Amino acid sequence: MIKKLTLLLLFLYCCSANAQTAKYTPTADNLVSREKFQDLKFGLFIHWGIYSELGAGEWVMHEKNIPYNNYKRLADFFNPQGFNAKEWVAFAKRAGMKYITITSRHHDGFSMFGTKASPYNIVDATPYHRDPLMELAQECQKEGIELHFYYSLLDWGRPDYAFGSPIVNGKPVKGDWDSYIKFMKDQLTELITKYPGVKGIWFDGQWERRSVDWHFDEIYGLIHKLNPAILIGNNHHLAPIDGEDFQMFEKDLPGGNTTGFSGESKIGKLPLETCETINNSWGFNITDRSYKSVKQIIHYLVNAAGRDANFLLNIGPMPNGKIQPEFADTLALVGSWMQKNGESIYGTRGNIIAPQQWGVITAKNKTLYAHVFELPQTYIFLPEVKGKITKVALMSDGSSVKYKQVPEGVFVYTSSLKADPDDTIIQLTTN
Repeated sequence: MIKKLTLLLLFLYCCSANAQTAKYTPTADNLVSREKFQDLKFGLFIHWGIYSELGAGEWVMHEKNIPYNNYKRLADFFNPQGFNAKEWVAFAKRAGMKYITITSRHHDGFSMFGTKASPYNIVDATPYHRDPLMELAQECQKEGIELHFYYSLLDWGRPDYAFGSPIVNGKPVKGDWDSYIKFMKDQLTELITKYPGVKGIWFDGQWERRSVDWHFDEIYGLIHKLNPAILIGNNHHLAPIDGEDFQMFEKDLPGGNTTGFSGESKIGKLPLETCETINNSWGFNITDRSYKSVKQIIHYLVNAAGRDANFLLNIGPMPNGKIQPEFADTLALVGSWMQKNGESIYGTRGNIIAPQQWGVITAKNKTLYAHVFELPQTYIFLPEVKGKITKVALMSDGSSVKYKQVPEGVFVYTSSLKADPDDTIIQLTTN
């Protein structure tokens, strides 16, 4: 009897150990979603909430030390009558963007969707009484634009989160961590089951509490159970965690750390995405006029693609729901560039050949696209080219370009070429 009991206990222990160490295996549908996500290449990031009323960015509550109960009054007069989902989606399409990621709830804790998990939301707490995320989801589905939801793990106001509380044994001392985890699960369930066509969840805020138990195994498991095809990413600035489907880099290209966020972001084997702002602010900032130029945006997009990453470009709409005309004008020109040159971006893969001093290379099927930002007077060299080159031409007009292939790579001669002011694209065809 003792022997049987021992064997039973050993069996149960092994089952428990295996359950705890079980690794996430993406479904076939999820793998298809990852592949499609990599093909999209260019997305629109939208930071929009009641913070936009103050015109000082999405961190204004924290940076100005506004008491939570005072800050919440912003909801009383948030009434974005100028919001039009059709206009937003058309704006993204004109820019050549293929997906939208929008803040469903940011660090201030205000939900920009009609949630049953909290009355602190745009439908119940504002005179607007409409659900812009539902309208956006329906319009995205109609127009073939993929929709992802940004979701903040950090909350500056909820008592159960207890912002600022010390963490002991994986929980905040002053809060109710189990309650907060349940709240997030309830909201995520709503976002995934209620809103049509949702393709991804973009988490942010883990970095505020590195020592807490975020229950990611449960949260990620819930999301994949509700919809296995949905892609999960987390802006934790670390190497990918089990259960995630893509890896993002905040204001940095993969492998770079110019902003200080990506020092621990070891590049994994997942699809990659980099995000950046169109000025210097995520949320609407009435004094920020540091707008990026068309050329800067094109270069960021191309540099991301050359490193096998998507580019998610952020705007902060105004409190009335309108997008600044400066953003619209710039991105319309980016869209015109993408109409002419999108073949060298959409559906391509990067890191086939490492980035070079003169630019980067994207690849699709048997074609390489050399994106030359600074055209040398004599030649560019593409190292370790696989396959025999059969043709080299300017993508702009199809005119032939002289080249020489050697075992070490390909010399492309540039002395007779006229440089494009944004990006001289040279197309190399292999057999």
